[in-house]
Amino acid sequence: MEEREVVIVGGGPAGYVAAIRAAQLGAKVTLVEEKKLGGTCLNWGCIPTKFWLHAVDVYESIKHGSEYGVNTSGVGFDLAQIQAGKNKVVANHVGGVRGLLRMYKVEVISGRARLLPAKQLEVSLEQGGKQAIQARKIIIATGARPIVLPIPGGDSPDVMDAQDLLDLTQMPESMVIIGGGVIGVEMATVWAKLGCKVSIVEMMPHCLPTQDAEIAAVLEGALKQDGVQIYCGSRVSRIDDIPGGKAVVFTSGGAEQKIETKAVAMSVGYRANVKDLGLEECGITVNRGCIQVNNKMETNVPDIYAAGDVVGGMMLAYVAFVEGKVAAENAMGMDSTIDYHAVPQCIFTMPEVASVGLTEEQAIAEKHEIKIGRFPFAANGMASILGEHRGLVKLIAEAANNQILGVHIIGPRATLLIPEAALAIKQGLTTREIIATMHAHPTLSEAVWEAALDVTGDTIHARSRNKR
Repeated sequence: MEEREVVIVGGGPAGYVAAIRAAQLGAKVTLVEEKKLGGTCLNWGCIPTKFWLHAVDVYESIKHGSEYGVNTSGVGFDLAQIQAGKNKVVANHVGGVRGLLRMYKVEVISGRARLLPAKQLEVSLEQGGKQAIQARKIIIATGARPIVLPIPGGDSPDVMDAQDLLDLTQMPESMVIIGGGVIGVEMATVWAKLGCKVSIVEMMPHCLPTQDAEIAAVLEGALKQDGVQIYCGSRVSRIDDIPGGKAVVFTSGGAEQKIETKAVAMSVGYRANVKDLGLEECGITVNRGCIQVNNKMETNVPDIYAAGDVVGGMMLAYVAFVEGKVAAENAMGMDSTIDYHAVPQCIFTMPEVASVGLTEEQAIAEKHEIKIGRFPFAANGMASILGEHRGLVKLIAEAANNQILGVHIIGPRATLLIPEAALAIKQGLTTREIIATMHAHPTLSEAVWEAALDVTGDTIHARSRNKR
């Protein structure tokens, strides 16, 4: 049996980063990937989703070009060309990952790995046959898969998931998206902007249930302006076949409702890929469907680590990057830990949503005495130039010392503004440090500065709710 120094199972964001980092530290690394390098993020998630959203953003900008003196007569879109562009970008990035692994001399095996006791692995090779591997260290990074609701009709091949939505070459007249989380609202944005009649059915009281409720309400308003019908507090009971489409039956407020539609997509979250990995036989602890690890990404079995979506928590590619890096460093004898204190969250709707730290609801639940600063993008010069007046910056601070607890943004380019807030929370800064830092004019970042000023009622370019 061949022995490898570090074997990584899974080539997504956690896996390929772990492979590169371990190789940087001098290891001879083997990476086993069942499907495609880059995992969900590069192939079916982050990259293709944001390509679609950017394509729609370009389309929207051109449609409104007359506001800037640009002749836009005859503007349209071609789904086949969007798909071709998306596929090109995805292929370039997957090729880039493959090139990096080759540069670091990482051995890549195409197949499905199963763990055996004593750090052995059996790989069912893509080309057929099996390969046995003995590892000194193992990093499990098998990611996650979409959840399918256990309801009648939910497992029909006609019910799409997020990947199916990204591969459409013809736009349905109407679509029901089950789930108003990140993927649900992003996909609703895409298809509504292109002219599809979109409905969202969400079980929780608001779309984006993990976000600040005030911000989620603003986004729901923006989606409705774009023609999206939203049914929150609604539980889907079944999906029926009808001539020419589907009927989504759900209960809302104790009453049964039905939406007839041409297409249905399910976007209700992801479940960790732990099935048939051999975890039980190896004694690896699984808790609530995810591999249990500590802040060093160590499992309960010595020399076996796990990182990325398979460990649960925030299933975000950039979290997986850091987890993979930490796992690799500890596998190579370092003493690395991960800190989830200031993880930004970004949602690429129109307008965008970005947040970091505590929501208002969380801060109150944790018994913080808080003050809140707000600044609307309607009063920001750059937002006016860009033609996007919707949204605001909301800053939550500790009342006693103005330490920043959370920042929540909905508005133009919110995802580009959140790193300043993440750094502030990571470093334990107060609103005073934000205020003392000059923010260029005219920029969207001024809205963050003004929100910090508003905590004490000192905002300049808008009327403050906070009286001094």
